[in-house]
Amino acid sequence: MFNSLTGRVSFKNNESICLRTGGIEWELKTTLQSLKEFPALGGRATAYVFLYHREDQMKLYGFSGREERSLFLNLLKVDGLGPKLAIKILSSISAAALVAALEKEDINTLSSLPGLGTKTAQKVILTLQGKLKKIGLQEQGAGLNEDIINALVGMGFDKRVSREAVGSALKELEQREIPAEELDKELFTKALAVASRMKG
Repeated sequence: MFNSLTGRVSFKNNESICLRTGGIEWELKTTLQSLKEFPALGGRATAYVFLYHREDQMKLYGFSGREERSLFLNLLKVDGLGPKLAIKILSSISAAALVAALEKEDINTLSSLPGLGTKTAQKVILTLQGKLKKIGLQEQGAGLNEDIINALVGMGFDKRVSREAVGSALKELEQREIPAEELDKELFTKALAVASRMKG
């Protein structure tokens, strides 16, 4: 199934974006957060997508980053919470703030989001609390893997060793709370140490 689409931005409004790839123009429903990240008309963009398919409808959702898509998919696991509401939620709060509110059981913040009352906010907490930090790290790590592997290869390490070192480092970091802005540095440092031990 689709993972991502890369093309030129041909249309943007406050709820969707269109990407032209070859002779096809794809309409993607998205969040206000992602719209801020996508380039202006004519710019080249990559959207991480999800195809929502039901008997009476088929819609393609797209996000500027893997982490927001991951949060969207996890919100769909909450009983009674569909894609329209998930988009509204993610348009109103950043991924980091949403994860923080869930971990702190911040009912006031969650229930103030569009479409979320107290009962639904409680459902969201019960379904997702404790699961999103690890998911966020895995998704961010997935985007960094190849860059760090290539950096290690450029330093003289075998590609197999580099790949195993990054995988080992990522597993170790999953057990710790790493701020998103520090993940790339921490992952590279840890992978370099693991690769050095394996080479030695």
